[in-house]
Amino acid sequence: MQLDFQKMHGLGNDFAVFDCRNRSFEFTSDQIKRLSDRNRGIGFDQMLVIENPPNDNFDFLYRIFNADGSEVEHCGNGARCFAKYLRDKGIFNFQRPVRVAIKKGYIEIDYVGKDANGEDIFRVDMGQVDFSPFTHKQNSALEERIDCGAFGVFSFGILSIGNPHAVCVVEDVNTAYVNEIGGFLQNHPLFPEKVNVGFMQLCGRDRIKLRVFERGCGETKACGTGACAATAVGIARGLLDRCVTVELAGGNVMVEWNGTEFAKITMNGRASTVYAGKIDNSFLQTTDK
Repeated sequence: MQLDFQKMHGLGNDFAVFDCRNRSFEFTSDQIKRLSDRNRGIGFDQMLVIENPPNDNFDFLYRIFNADGSEVEHCGNGARCFAKYLRDKGIFNFQRPVRVAIKKGYIEIDYVGKDANGEDIFRVDMGQVDFSPFTHKQNSALEERIDCGAFGVFSFGILSIGNPHAVCVVEDVNTAYVNEIGGFLQNHPLFPEKVNVGFMQLCGRDRIKLRVFERGCGETKACGTGACAATAVGIARGLLDRCVTVELAGGNVMVEWNGTEFAKITMNGRASTVYAGKIDNSFLQTTDK
């Protein structure tokens, strides 16, 4: 038996997409890790899975698994690729935004059109910006100071965009200790579910540069929820305007937020298809040992 998949990326953040509407999802954590291996498998940051909706309020269920096999709540770049898959395959016509159930809540995605290079652009309603888990301590959501051991004490904005984020402002993203500090914080008691760590360089009130260490993946070329989290922290601190271009290693996205906690935040960006392929079932049944 062979399994069809499609390799896609959103600004270099890459995915393997599986349509499981007509078959049960049976991948184990170990199998996902094997598939994500860039030397022995497909190679991807996340696996995206399309399933039938849980009820009539939604069009689809969208699940995300990191390269380490763990299931996560949200992925903005993946959401755009998910939508492009639906459009390219003729599964959804985008005469209206698609309404998608995710692990925690739901999102809506709309097709915007093509950019100057002919790439498809999608707008994702990323859900609510939530600083509330940390509001029991004064200003902690925006100014949580964390001792990062040998790297010093840093001030982080801590919030949820469906998944947990910690964002710090740095002078230069090129010299930031992204992997070192990002890896260190995965075992910090403040983050029992681990955390995506963003390093934001301010380039004006409408533009930032950003690098993100993603839990379960490490640093990626782009992170959609990370772009939204960094923008929200910057706006909440009065450092940014409500519409911000976020420069990531893989390209740019546009993020908008009105600055009100629990208000929805939106992101526009590209999605690209790389190739389609098949996995032989025997690959999943063997090991490298």
